[in-house]
Amino acid sequence: MSTKHDQILKHIEDLPIGHKISVRQIAKQLQVSEGTAYRAIKEAEGQGLVTTIERVGTVRIEKKQRRDIDRLTFAEVVNIIDGSVLGGRSGLHKTLQKFVIAAMEIQDMVKYVDPGLLVIVGNREAVHMAALEHGAAVLITGGFTTNAAVIHLADRLDLPIISSAYDTFSVASLINRAIYDRLIKKEVLLVEDLLSQEPPAILTADRTIGDYRELVKQTGHSRFPVLQEDGKLVGVIAARDGYGQDSDTVIEKVMTKQPISVTPKTSVAAAAHMMVWEGLELLPVIEYKRLVGVISRQDVIKALQYNQKQPQIGDTIEDIVLGRFVANVEDKAVLLSGEVTPQMSTPHGSLSIGAFTTIIGEAAMQALRKIKDANMLIENSTLYFLKPVQIDQRIDARARVIDSGRKMGKVDVELYRGNELVGKALVTIQVLER
Repeated sequence: MSTKHDQILKHIEDLPIGHKISVRQIAKQLQVSEGTAYRAIKEAEGQGLVTTIERVGTVRIEKKQRRDIDRLTFAEVVNIIDGSVLGGRSGLHKTLQKFVIAAMEIQDMVKYVDPGLLVIVGNREAVHMAALEHGAAVLITGGFTTNAAVIHLADRLDLPIISSAYDTFSVASLINRAIYDRLIKKEVLLVEDLLSQEPPAILTADRTIGDYRELVKQTGHSRFPVLQEDGKLVGVIAARDGYGQDSDTVIEKVMTKQPISVTPKTSVAAAAHMMVWEGLELLPVIEYKRLVGVISRQDVIKALQYNQKQPQIGDTIEDIVLGRFVANVEDKAVLLSGEVTPQMSTPHGSLSIGAFTTIIGEAAMQALRKIKDANMLIENSTLYFLKPVQIDQRIDARARVIDSGRKMGKVDVELYRGNELVGKALVTIQVLER
């Protein structure tokens, strides 16, 4: 039997896109307390079913799929630019394809306007009208508003018209930054990318070791999540738990309680770290206290191998730092050479600790890859010292493997400026066998 909380979530999911909701409204309609309604609405927001917009309220939106993570909804744009919605609220769930700045005559502007665009413009009401007529939403900068006819057209076409106190350059920069960040996030593999559409094999806590052994024969796996009847994860059972137990022993008595789990939004790299560190072959995936799937070590390794072969769209800080460095092999050591750029510096003009860590980490990984063909994750990095290195100075990071095991490797990295030793660190790396 579903709880009141689940009933509220189902009610919200069934609401039409663009519908405005409130705690008081939900509590009255479903005859629940406002506290229960509030908690359910916050969970719905976490699931991407609704969004809260300042001076507008909470609105039902279309749940974004993983493939659309690089695109913003107009509702998100409102929050990014601290805007207010003048009209077309029912279109806030729509996706922003791209934006244009209307700094030209109307007849020239419309050549660049297509449905799904956002036109950024000042207090030019004729442009507002023309943009809407061509299927584009409108963002008015400088805190200006528009006339009633434009607002009426926006409502009729379900195209948002938004006002922001920021100037045109500022709002364009904010939106562009948000889109750029989405591109980088899109490249980060998450656990949700590995989940199968098929439900995982599970056992309930009241089943027996005999049931467990039968499931092992059916699936070929030896580790399964253990759930309560309401779907809540309460444990995990593996071969070692059932070893030597009678077939009628209840699973709840021998299972591993409070198991390590991840969420769909956990990065695959973090999941891999847990598996290696804890010696796990399988991780339950939990969303809002309910099991949504499992991932195996093989899933993680395959995903990391696949991701390494994919082209990158957005540049991270790591890309910016390492983009100026070149690797060579010298006397059984890897030599990573490059210049210190302004982006790598502290406010005082010397090499930052963060940039230094990125450089030594890359040098260490490349050195260990010369010995082991495997996926790797840095476990920890111990910095012994770092002398000031100025902008535009050339540096060389020499990495030498001092220990290499099946699951772990240790690499000594020294940083040189010319012949002068200016930094030293020890990097420990986890190895995920292919």
